[in-house]
Amino acid sequence: MMPALTPADGFASAPPESGADFDRRDSTSNVDASPRFVERPSAIARRYLLGAAYALRPVRIGLMPTVAWMTAEYLVNPKAARRRLENPVYHGWQGLIGISDDLSPGALLDGYRRGMFPLCHIGPMKWWSPNVRPVMHPHEGHVEKSVRRRLRQKTYRVTFDTDFAGVMRACAEPRPGKTPLTWITPRVMRAFWELHQAGHAHSVEVWDADGQLVGGDYGLACGNVYFGESKFSLVRDASKIADAILNMHLAHWGFVLREGKWMTEHLARLGHRVISRDEFLPLLREHAWKPGRVGRWAVDETLDVSRWQTKA
Repeated sequence: MMPALTPADGFASAPPESGADFDRRDSTSNVDASPRFVERPSAIARRYLLGAAYALRPVRIGLMPTVAWMTAEYLVNPKAARRRLENPVYHGWQGLIGISDDLSPGALLDGYRRGMFPLCHIGPMKWWSPNVRPVMHPHEGHVEKSVRRRLRQKTYRVTFDTDFAGVMRACAEPRPGKTPLTWITPRVMRAFWELHQAGHAHSVEVWDADGQLVGGDYGLACGNVYFGESKFSLVRDASKIADAILNMHLAHWGFVLREGKWMTEHLARLGHRVISRDEFLPLLREHAWKPGRVGRWAVDETLDVSRWQTKA
């Protein structure tokens, strides 16, 4: 069902290895190593319990008959169920379209370019296209004074595509003070790892002076559109630094749109605004099918984000 924690909303916490939900022992600077994405049994049990409870909340339960019907159809005839994604009908303000476990790079790229994305806690994968979407032009990003100061002081080192697996795992960990329920499951991690290896999915890493990963985010680039998936921050301003660095590079590279799935206060503070699905889909048709910047990304050291004058 819908995420208990909004995908691009704020902060995730990565506990010490002994208490982490995901095994991170193979997280490495070797960007081409094939990682293991393993969710601990206790975390799986908790996710199923909380996922079921979340789906039954009054604000969500109205979609349950549709979900049950679509799930039954998918179990009986998966190909027919997947055809729903080809001619979408939107259910509820959340925009439930259909069910498909096809998370191949081609299926994901096609879905995102047509304004839909996969997301669920338990069961077969649900695909969504909400009736409103949070978007911003990279030039519109808000860079706080504290972030500019930390950038000038070079408190942290920022990289692109150096530890994609580590960023995904950190984003999936429980967030302090929030329901410990994630939609970033091992199958989602494996799917986005394939997209990353193909040069379409990217990560931003923020490292402290000791070389520890303390913040970052990851997302998917299609043409001149960047779809934000999730972010995390273990220290003050780390994810904001990642956002600022990413936004300036996206603007420099010619990206025209950054999207964040569900609108939140956090995204609003960063400069996102809401547009309707009817406004969003034509923008994707115009910009998401262009060739884009495919391949490994690297930070351009000539770009001084601390002095960047945004249009926020």
